[in-house]
Order: sequence, then C-alpha cells, then structure tokens
Amino acid sequence: MKRRTADIEYEQTLLSRYTIAQHRNGDGLDRSVYLLMSRIEVEGPMSIGEMSTVFLLDASTLQRQTTTAVRDGFLERILDPAGSVARKFALTNLGEARLKEVRESSVSAIDRITSDWPAEEVNKFAELLHKFNESIEDYREQRGSK
Repeated sequence: MKRRTADIEYEQTLLSRYTIAQHRNGDGLDRSVYLLMSRIEVEGPMSIGEMSTVFLLDASTLQRQTTTAVRDGFLERILDPAGSVARKFALTNLGEARLKEVRESSVSAIDRITSDWPAEEVNKFAELLHKFNESIEDYREQRGSK
C-alpha cells in the first residue's frame, strides 16, 4: 500500500490554516498565549527554560508572550514548588476561567463541524491526531539532540 505522506502534509497545512483557535474573535487570548496556558494547565507551573524546551522557542520570545499573559492577568510568576531558584509561571484563577471558556467555545465549534460524523470516526480522528502530535514532538526532540 502506498504511503500518502504528501496528502498528510497538504491536509496538515490546511488544518493549520483553518484551525478553530486561529479564528476566534474577541476572546482576549492570542494563539501563542492560549498554547502556553494549555501546556501549563496540563504540566503545571513552568519556567521560561522549560517552556523553551517544550516549544522550541528562544527565551526572548517566551518572555514577550509571558509578559503579555501576566499583564492580562492570565499567568502569574511563582516560586518553584520544587525549590529551584527559577521562577515559574502558573495560571491565575482568571487564566483558568478564560482558558476553560475559550476551550469550550472551540470544542463546541468542532462539535458542530463534525456533527454529521459517526462517533467512531470522531474518536479515531482524535486518536490519530494525538499520535501525530506525539510523533512530531518525538521528531523535534530527536532533531534537537543532533
């Protein structure tokens, strides 16, 4: 069977263009801040260094993004719970509430977009997207270590 990797590349390009997160209006969350907040929600407080490793972004870019999120009240600087000297960023109550609100809006849009799909297809698509994202992170880590 032929591997349709060129089709995946094309569809991934379209997906990144059409993504719900990029077409939100007036929710007060820029895409980069939404991604930071989502990762912090899953992994817990993170330092600039940890975010740099995860997102493969330089510290100055992350400083700008976290400064915006702190100014808007979505993130706060805290002492590292593990006792390290580095400060970490954590979600504020406002950040948690806004992230939940924005995510619910995005999930609702995806529910509408896939409303005529059988549940099995939605579930399979979710599994494959998760697998694809994990493979991308593995690939990036391998490239970063070379």
